[in-house]
Amino acid sequence: MKHYAVFQMPEIIHYGRGAFQTIGKEASLRGRRALMISDPVMDKLGYVNEGRKYLTESNMESVVYSGVESEPTDVYVTEALELFRTKQCDVVISLGGGSCIDTAKAVAVLASNEGDIGDYRGGKKPVDVKPAPHLAVPTTAGTGSEATDVTVITNTTDDVKMMIKQPAFLPDVAIVDPALTLSSPKHVTAATGIDALSHAIEAYVSKKSHPMADSMALSAVNLIVQHLKTAYHDGDNIDAREAMSLAAMQAGIAFSNASVCLVHGMSRPIGALFHVPHGYSNAMLLPAVLEFSRNEGVDRLADIGRIFSSGGLSSNEQAADHAVSSVKELCRELHIPNLKEWGIDKQDFESVINKMSADAWDSGSPASNPRVPTLYEMEELYRICFDYDFSQLSPAGRNRG
Repeated sequence: MKHYAVFQMPEIIHYGRGAFQTIGKEASLRGRRALMISDPVMDKLGYVNEGRKYLTESNMESVVYSGVESEPTDVYVTEALELFRTKQCDVVISLGGGSCIDTAKAVAVLASNEGDIGDYRGGKKPVDVKPAPHLAVPTTAGTGSEATDVTVITNTTDDVKMMIKQPAFLPDVAIVDPALTLSSPKHVTAATGIDALSHAIEAYVSKKSHPMADSMALSAVNLIVQHLKTAYHDGDNIDAREAMSLAAMQAGIAFSNASVCLVHGMSRPIGALFHVPHGYSNAMLLPAVLEFSRNEGVDRLADIGRIFSSGGLSSNEQAADHAVSSVKELCRELHIPNLKEWGIDKQDFESVINKMSADAWDSGSPASNPRVPTLYEMEELYRICFDYDFSQLSPAGRNRG
């Protein structure tokens, strides 16, 4: 390491079966009335009412905002913040996927700090006042947002996903109960699982990697390789669900303390402009970006390849290639679609490639990639990914440039 590193995690993590029941105790230690930020699916499944029951048992009042229906936007933040203030809440609880958690992070910060959420983008405005306490309860095993200091909010005025990273956005408490992920359908399990894999791999190959983040990243990759297929094919397997919940959290901790790279930089504009959920857009891009990055990231990708392998990889070059082909095969088995199969019109896609490449570069994430692309190379990668064939094992971009 050329420089010292900082390692951050939530103040408290409750992990394992039954962890959800601790929500009342943890909330009551931090306030008297909670705003629970969730979505219609969690409400319909009964998780919102279950959470409110645990809060009531701890003499905690609660109010619910369940308007998060897609990727998090500044509109959701404004609506939830207004409810927080009018109902005089003093604790924020997020219950759902990364969209709910990211929305809650923004609300917690703005509850005690001035301005709009966009003001904090790119470190332009530091968080001066301690945010409202935030308890994050994930219901998917993907984003790891319950353990990161990053929120990604779409600015609906200019269709840009704002990645905002400051320590103040780190939740105070993470409550990770794998039982809450049992309701995830197969396609969500697939997308969120590859999302977690992309977090772990990018944290490990990042130019900002360091040993403590590495340990979390490699542990996450190992768990995902062992258990994602089982969770996908047998969604009621609680052991696989528990392993994936742990992996997603570890991957989140890893990238929050290192960084993400080119996959995430290119993924955010796709989500902002075509409303593709974050987990899917990451999964659509991951294999092609790994091919593009392979030559400059051989040694680190080799470590990933050996986790996928049962042995017999004598050289780092072989192991790196195995990492790329294994990720591609995993995406194929989990029926990850490409952008064309998702339903994006090719002409519409082509018309915004320049904007997507510029927005991806402005996010800062591509600069952490083992191979830093030019704007032209990102444009070409977008075109490769549009109708990408996960069954083709030949490199799509390894020898480019």
